[in-house]
Parts: sequence; structure tokens; C-alpha cells
Amino acid sequence: MNIESLVKVIGADFYTGVPDSQLKALCNYLMNTYGIDPHHHVIAANEGNCTALAAGYHLATGKVPVVYMQNSGEGNIINPVASLLSDKCYAIPAIFVVGWRGEPGVHDEPQHKYQGMVTVKLLEDMDIATYVIGEDTTEEELAEVMKGFRDILAKGKCVAFVVRKNALTYDVKVKYSNDNTMVREDIIKHIIKVTGTDPIVSTTGKASRELFEARVANGQSHKYDFLTVGSMGHTSSIALGVAVNKPESKIWCIDGDGAVLMHMGSMAVMGSNKPNNIVHIVINNASHETVGGQPTVAGDIDIVAIAKACGYPNAVCVADFDSLDRELQAAKERSELSLIEVKCSIGARADLGRPTTTAIENKEHFMEYLAELQ
Repeated sequence: MNIESLVKVIGADFYTGVPDSQLKALCNYLMNTYGIDPHHHVIAANEGNCTALAAGYHLATGKVPVVYMQNSGEGNIINPVASLLSDKCYAIPAIFVVGWRGEPGVHDEPQHKYQGMVTVKLLEDMDIATYVIGEDTTEEELAEVMKGFRDILAKGKCVAFVVRKNALTYDVKVKYSNDNTMVREDIIKHIIKVTGTDPIVSTTGKASRELFEARVANGQSHKYDFLTVGSMGHTSSIALGVAVNKPESKIWCIDGDGAVLMHMGSMAVMGSNKPNNIVHIVINNASHETVGGQPTVAGDIDIVAIAKACGYPNAVCVADFDSLDRELQAAKERSELSLIEVKCSIGARADLGRPTTTAIENKEHFMEYLAELQ
């Protein structure tokens, strides 16, 4: 189905969400049509943020908003749906558009398998009427479903369209770029040159894939790295949990700007605890690159100032490799919590692979290595 058909049938004029590769057609349509416009389209920090923003839109306009997201974000909407939107509370209607990663019977990455199994059940458990859109869904069928959905929305309840792989299309190409010069894969190569055998906890998406391939290219073991392939936004908290229990080891956290934004409160917890053995590296390309390149607000905020306000004693921003190498070495030698924001371009190799070890193998090898350390 062409995305214009879905948009026409829904008939809304405000969308907010977190980008998803399964919804790339919708994301690109919204960026091409509205860009980032607080009256029509906002990319939020996380899915709960989107849901609350949608509620505010309804309160101010009386109209029904659309919230789009990957199914992994369902966990983030449970609180606002249950205790804000619910017809047993404020009865605020919303239309959710959910990309179905890990659909049973469709090959996907390990972090999506369980989420895929419970996607529809979670929505139904939240009393959200659900319809699945597939490649063969017609505009006429969708219009008939939407007619019934409007009756549900009129009662102050929510509805959802769950979108299968390749169900939506959009013919217009949208290119995302920035003015930064450093490539993330090269940034990661510079990081592991300095870290040596120190443990690394890396974030969701292409950064972990590039770290895995860099180890292969160097002939190094993967035991040094915990690849956080799911649970976006929680990498620095995992690193904190490791660091406080391995106080004699330097722990490195490779994070992304979208992930930092998703659960930024973790920076306050990190800064308050001030572990003296963590280096928190935020690779910032101001985009959700792994799912298509759509922008984050990280290009408009000062991550270094936020880190310092949260209590990080050391925080710097670098935009070239000489500065990066210098700050990495200084952080390695320093016995204090450090943050390095690295300005990064958008883009990755077309032939970038995926980890060839399982998530369980990654966990076990990493734990075995940590057990060897003091």
C-alpha cells in the first residue's frame, strides 16, 4: 500500500513518533511533507514522550493525534496509555501506528523475537483495538476498518494499526545528512585502539555491528564487548552496573545520540554516582540512522553542558580525529567519570554485516571475561 493511502484514510493532521525501519515509508513521507513542525510532525525522545505530546495536542484541539513507533516502544507507552489516555481515566483518543518487527514466522534479529510474539497481545491487553496491515491490504479494506475505529475513538479509546514488513511504500527518496566529517566506523576503530582489553558496552544499532566487524578485522576477541542489540537508551545504565562491580577496571560505554535522548535521566544517575572508572562516549550524528536517518533533536542541544549539569566531572566535545585521540587517551589515564561527545556524519557501509554470535553467546563470553578481571 502506498503511504498516501494510509494517511488519507486516517485523516489526521498531527503525527508524533520515534522512527522505525518498518515505517520508513511513513517517516519519509512526514519528513518530506512537513519536516519537523510542532503543528504537524514531531520526532520525540521516546514513545511515552510521543504519547503525552499527543494527549496535549488532543486537549488543545479536540482532534485525534497519530503516534508512530516500532513495536519495541510498546513498553514505553504502557504507563501513559493506562494512566492517562485510558477511557477509565481521561478518555483521550489516539491512533497508534506500530511497525511489527519480529513477527512470528518472519526472520528478524534476536532482540525482536519476543517483542514480535507479544506485539498484538500487549495492545489488546491495553484495550487498544488493533488491525494488521499487510502487503495485500487495500485502501478500501482500510477505509472500512477506519469507519469502525472512528466509533471507538469517539468513546475516548485508542486504536492501532500494526504494520507488517514491506506493507507500506513511498516513491519519493529522502536523503538525510549533516556537516560532520568523521565516519562512525572509523570513530569506533580509534576507540578500540585506545581501549585495548578494557570492557566495552555498546549501544543499539549500527554502532554495535561496526564494533563487531572491527574486532573481526583486527583479529581480536569479541569477549571484550557487550553488544546491547535491544533496549535502546539503557546502555549507559548497563555500563554503570558493570563498573560499580568491577571498580579496578576501566569500562567504556559507546552510546548514540538517539539512545541518550530516549532515557536521558540515566545521565543524572550516572553523574550523581560518579563512578571513577567509566568513559561515556556519545557518537552524535543527530539522527536515527539505523532505522533510516531521520533527525533527532541532539543537533540542537548541548550534550556536554547536560553532562556537566548532571555531575560528570569531565565532559568534552570533539569533531576531528586528532582531538578524539587526545581525549580518549586522557580519559583512559584519568580516574574520574568522563564523557566524550563525538560529532559524526550520517552513513554506513552498504555491506555492513551483523554479529555472527548469538546474544546468549555474547553475554556468556563477556561475563567470563569480566570474571577474570579484578
